[in-house]
Amino acid sequence: MLRRILRYGQSLIDLRGKMEALRDSRKAPRITAATVGRTILIMLVTRLCSFNGVAQTRRSRFWNGFLSGEDLPSADTLGRVCPLMEPAQIRQMQHDLYARLKRGKAIEPPPHGLMEAVVDGHESHATRKRCCDGCLKRTLKHKDGTEHVEYYHRNVTLTLVAKPFCFLLDAEPIKAGEDEVAAACRLLDRAVRDYPRAFDVVAGDALYARSDFFNHVKSLGKDVLAVLKDERRDLLEDAKALWEQTPPQRRQWNGRQVQWWDLEGFTTWPQCRHPIRVARSRETWEVRRQLTKEKEQQVSDWTWVTTLPQTRASTGAVVRIGHDRWKIENEGFNEMVTRWKGDHVYRHQAQAILNMWLWLLLTTNLFAAFHARNLKPAFRKAYDTLQIASQIKAELYAMLPNSPAGP
Repeated sequence: MLRRILRYGQSLIDLRGKMEALRDSRKAPRITAATVGRTILIMLVTRLCSFNGVAQTRRSRFWNGFLSGEDLPSADTLGRVCPLMEPAQIRQMQHDLYARLKRGKAIEPPPHGLMEAVVDGHESHATRKRCCDGCLKRTLKHKDGTEHVEYYHRNVTLTLVAKPFCFLLDAEPIKAGEDEVAAACRLLDRAVRDYPRAFDVVAGDALYARSDFFNHVKSLGKDVLAVLKDERRDLLEDAKALWEQTPPQRRQWNGRQVQWWDLEGFTTWPQCRHPIRVARSRETWEVRRQLTKEKEQQVSDWTWVTTLPQTRASTGAVVRIGHDRWKIENEGFNEMVTRWKGDHVYRHQAQAILNMWLWLLLTTNLFAAFHARNLKPAFRKAYDTLQIASQIKAELYAMLPNSPAGP
């Protein structure tokens, strides 16, 4: 299975050729950047998730063929070389993978036809003991009145909500002295430059319901949608007053009874230079409690503010885009952290942390494409993604000398 996913990557983007083109800032390296890149790729594909874990597989016959006879880099070498690579090289491989999948119609928009890019922040780790030049700082206060400084790294990641899987597009670190929205604007500038037609609307949580973010996204030629829940806002107060006078749309949607309000033409957000639309979805459904076996009614109430006009996106489309924003958490960060150990700190250095996150985006997308496009439906039905990942890892261990899993 390991060789199979590598052959698939080779057929998509000439994976071996892309690795050979990798360079770093060392002048006369004994172990090339290509060898380091190939090692990192295998470490992530097999979900070893540790430089030392890779070193423990040194005697596997797999490495001799895959590295063309070169020595497997030690854990120290991997940690030393990783921050010396330029992120642009990894982003280029990501771009090539996206272009190939898009050309093969492997990335398609949802039924409403609008490709959504979800932007959100992710904190990779926090510590009180170690600090680097790229660390952000915060002061935490305990109940007993004592304070301590905590150091952490945080990035903003952009994800395409597509069928049949979400594509993790790019990431940008948050720098000291700036907020998440500033890093998101910088990320979107690069994304629109590199992927000008990849998405139509940018979605974010309530943090992004800011006029400067809305104006910036619109200046890039994209629409924007964000959660609206600040009770102090005049925009929300005006919307609530109009909802009381407007009968809602009532229908069955996604297995729930819903009431929708959808109004546009608001002028109570003067800082935003574009027409504003506010949509609300009140959803009711039943769940059966596992302990008591009794049915219990659940109600959720969502409000979004967007620049999408009603002529371009129906109420159902806006609600779907608003709910699909959660996919960056459920299918993105949650998957990467729990199953790919995405928050592991390979080396506490800003460039190394960014590079490893970009490598993980690339590997996750490759695995998702391999699972959706290369495996037969019957095989996907028989084995879930964790079982397939275990088979990939087992192939590496099976080629160790005297391995019980070997032939």
